[in-house]
Amino acid sequence: MEKIVIFGGSFDPVHNGHLRIARAASLLLNADVVFVPAKDPRWKTPEATAEDRLQMLKCALEEDGSGAFSIDPCELKRAGDVTYSIDTVRYFHKHYPERKLSLLIGADEVNKFDQWQDAEEIVSLADVVYVPRPDVPLNQDNIAKFRMSRLPYGGSGLVSSSDIRDLKSVDAPLKVVDYIEKKNLYYMSVLQKYENPNRILHSLSVAHLAHAIAKTNMVLNPGQAYVAGILHDIGKGVKEEQAREIMKAEYPDYADYPAWCLHQFLGASLAKSVFGITEPAVIDAIEFHCTGKAHMPPITKIVYSADKIDPRRGFDSSKLINACLKNYYVGFLEVLRENEKYLAKSGEEEKTPLSENCRNLYLGKDQ
Repeated sequence: MEKIVIFGGSFDPVHNGHLRIARAASLLLNADVVFVPAKDPRWKTPEATAEDRLQMLKCALEEDGSGAFSIDPCELKRAGDVTYSIDTVRYFHKHYPERKLSLLIGADEVNKFDQWQDAEEIVSLADVVYVPRPDVPLNQDNIAKFRMSRLPYGGSGLVSSSDIRDLKSVDAPLKVVDYIEKKNLYYMSVLQKYENPNRILHSLSVAHLAHAIAKTNMVLNPGQAYVAGILHDIGKGVKEEQAREIMKAEYPDYADYPAWCLHQFLGASLAKSVFGITEPAVIDAIEFHCTGKAHMPPITKIVYSADKIDPRRGFDSSKLINACLKNYYVGFLEVLRENEKYLAKSGEEEKTPLSENCRNLYLGKDQ
């Protein structure tokens, strides 16, 4: 008998962890997987509308789906404010009488399953398969009572929908990320409070370019480049007087630096205080994207380059972009050289101890 795995959830938003689990379930259970977005989950209140969550699912499957994947919006179409899993299982049992049904649930749901509406009927119509999580102890009584089986897969990763919403991670299909940006969902609505529309367009451009450079260079966790890129200029809206006070309190070693570079430090401060970013690689990339410094980690080099060669800056940066995509380190050196030529030609000065240390080390000026 052919099998269907019912994979329900709020998908607020869908991420790559969901897709990895779905692939594992399809392979290990030899089944088709049907994503069923929840209308009004009992245990949580989605931030995005039902329509947006459905569209993000469509984006995800369009970019990174499988012939065994599909979406059924049956819960979204169901009348009433509250929907229950038993209604969904009954729906599938009625519409697919010749298919064997499995209901895929998470570790948290295992522990609450005895509180579900008509839980006994659910297990009479479908096998319940759970995905374990190392940080969630399981209610063994529920597992035994409801005859649950374990999906032997632990490769979904640590990503969660809340991580995506809060910009802690972008481990999601790029089409989903694009949708979030265009619809101003989640972290985008927060970013709008700190940057004007033109600045946001620059930040998004830098974020995508940095992500592409990191990904093509197989840098570990390219999502960090995206996060640093999208937040790198968040400090530009802080007035200088206030900026100086923050610098004295949080960055006393750089408190006397010129005004043109203060936003990199303020951006790092806001990334931590507003978005709760704690990843050192992301903070470092924001903190030194403008001046550079000696001994820059990979993500810092990438964001520095992406900011300088953003296509929206109005000059042909295609050669530098291609150089960075081919080899981020070699490309970074090229960006440094071209930036130095530009400053010499324009008569502008960007001299700080940090920038001088950067040029001296990477361009060999102290040799």
